[in-house]
Amino acid sequence: MTTPLDGVDVVLADLDGVVYKGAGAIPHAVESLNRVAASVRIGYITNNASRTDASVAEHLTALGLAVRPSDVVTSPQAAVRLLAEHVSGGAPVLVVGGEGLVHEVEKAGFVAVRSAEDEPAAVIQGFAPEVGWKDLAEAAFALHSHTGDGIPWIATNTDWTIPVARGIAPGNGTLVSAVHTAVGRLPIVAGKPEVAIFEEAILRFGASRPLFIGDRLDTDILGANRAGIDAVLVLTGIDRAKQLLAADANSRPRYILEDLRGLDEPYPETEFSRDGATATVGTAVVRITGNDVEIIADGDSTLDLLRAACAVIWNSGRAIYGLEVPERLYV
Repeated sequence: MTTPLDGVDVVLADLDGVVYKGAGAIPHAVESLNRVAASVRIGYITNNASRTDASVAEHLTALGLAVRPSDVVTSPQAAVRLLAEHVSGGAPVLVVGGEGLVHEVEKAGFVAVRSAEDEPAAVIQGFAPEVGWKDLAEAAFALHSHTGDGIPWIATNTDWTIPVARGIAPGNGTLVSAVHTAVGRLPIVAGKPEVAIFEEAILRFGASRPLFIGDRLDTDILGANRAGIDAVLVLTGIDRAKQLLAADANSRPRYILEDLRGLDEPYPETEFSRDGATATVGTAVVRITGNDVEIIADGDSTLDLLRAACAVIWNSGRAIYGLEVPERLYV
């Protein structure tokens, strides 16, 4: 039986909801990643635009991981690469965001400004806890102004939510949406689920067979699938069983893990019946009969039961709302 790591040359791990939640490490994450790092290179990918790669590396090192700034790929780095495709070096760029975004903009040779009155050549927007109405208004003024009509608008990411120590909070997507409502246009997006951030990581690490680990279907897994990368959904962050069962065809992971300990553990393959209506994973068996999803055998593992349920529902090609799903599969 193979493991998710077989044949992989680089592991790319999301941070929020995978490695840490708030300031603290998620249980089993640090020791699991250190074990993986003994044989496979690890890179870290984050849509969070509020910090620099150096500050992220410092945080991860404090948690017990050996991480250099060059091991961290941020959405501001991918966004600045996109910015350079649309704006000449040295141009003023209106920054809506925090230190991490300003750092990358200036490192790339642009001039970071904070007001539409500075006549920016572009607007770049990323999340930071201190971003407020005045910052969003400046972006709207720049994108609406006569001199700024049609200037590029690049968003680091559009995550609707972000996991923090106290729970789930609004993410950059909500802030981008506020500007979108005001200006009536959408930005170019660098972070997950767009492929720019994955392309940045593949190029930097020289990966030929990467494996990506995330906790969100709509950004992490969708983005990895778009980039042609095998994806792991780990059940320690935003999306859990209920969201997995309902995942659309573009947002389904190759692997489902309870936590990062499963990376180097044998991963059971799914066996289907001849008619495709029954899926067996380990000793767990789930079948679809008519509109009913039926648990034929619970098996020895609740995780295998979830894997089997996902497999048979996904294989059916039917929307989840047309099926009767036992509550214990997703609670």
